[in-house]
Amino acid sequence: MVAAHAPARHAAYYLVRAAVAAPSVYNTQPWRFISQNDEIELHADLSRRLAVADPDGREMVISCGAALFNLRLAMRHLGFPPQVRLCPDPQQPWLLATVRWGRYARTTPDEEVMFAALPRRHTHYGPFQPDPLPVPLVGELQRAARREGAELSLMSGTEDLRRLAQPIHAAETVRRSSTAHTTELANWTPPPGSARRDGLPAHTYPRDPDTSSFAGRDYADQARLGHANQHAAHLTLPALGLVVLLNTGRDSLSDWLRAGQALQHVLLHATAHHVVAGFHTQPLELPELRRQIRRTLAAGRRPQMILRLGYDNDVLPALRRPVSDVLIHGLGARARSLGEVGPVGPAPGPVRPSRGERTSVG
Repeated sequence: MVAAHAPARHAAYYLVRAAVAAPSVYNTQPWRFISQNDEIELHADLSRRLAVADPDGREMVISCGAALFNLRLAMRHLGFPPQVRLCPDPQQPWLLATVRWGRYARTTPDEEVMFAALPRRHTHYGPFQPDPLPVPLVGELQRAARREGAELSLMSGTEDLRRLAQPIHAAETVRRSSTAHTTELANWTPPPGSARRDGLPAHTYPRDPDTSSFAGRDYADQARLGHANQHAAHLTLPALGLVVLLNTGRDSLSDWLRAGQALQHVLLHATAHHVVAGFHTQPLELPELRRQIRRTLAAGRRPQMILRLGYDNDVLPALRRPVSDVLIHGLGARARSLGEVGPVGPAPGPVRPSRGERTSVG
């Protein structure tokens, strides 16, 4: 029991403070945590789901999976193996995981290195410096993904990069021409001077979204906001960095959670080696383009994320809501929480989560 080592309320605060450092689509931070006794529940916050970009909630759940990995890592930093159950309740599909405290076990050096990298991880936009990633590090990142039940596939050939650039460009063209999408995006790009602690303020993204051969999201909607990218005048193919797909074998809620945990494991291991990541998931939000990528580049596996990995000196801190906004304590917390985010509906579309599934951690 954690009560033997620290008050449960303080321990929960510590874990959730680490969890909310995870990346999320549009920095929506679509998670909610409930602490009861020695257990923490992770819920998806449906009020923050993107109805246009992410109607099935796939990216929302991946974001929550990344937060779950951070929570696990913080528990390991305290010396306790987390006991995790994914999708534990068939009646509550958006109760994504429960985490309990295991018995004390010494933290590994790799875990400590990743925990130290937590505050330095950030999302990169635009081109990278031309230095390639060391081959041993690439192998380590692939093993990190496999440990979480996912696969990191390298897109190294010119033909692979061309075949990936095309659907990214096509998807971004569709998005920029959609009034519904640009309106939704505008809701998550607060203007300069905003006091909001979510979304993407102008200082975090480039003024020109198309500074590499992979089209970026136009967060400013041609409003000339954002920062000027210092590398834009030196674009070469290596400026893309290392391009990878993060894939899973299936497409259940549990698979999305695995993808999120694998993503964060990869990102923190990369950050510990001064490598940053950029995302180009636009085509994975459009079913036909996602099927195309699955067929032509993912060997039939389900593509969950498209990443570029490389080096850059900029560190642009992301905004986060305070822990008090996302953590609720006490036996009545679940009812209050679900009442605040609205009714919890069935799992989206054809997805059928694997119930009560335990995941190995450590």
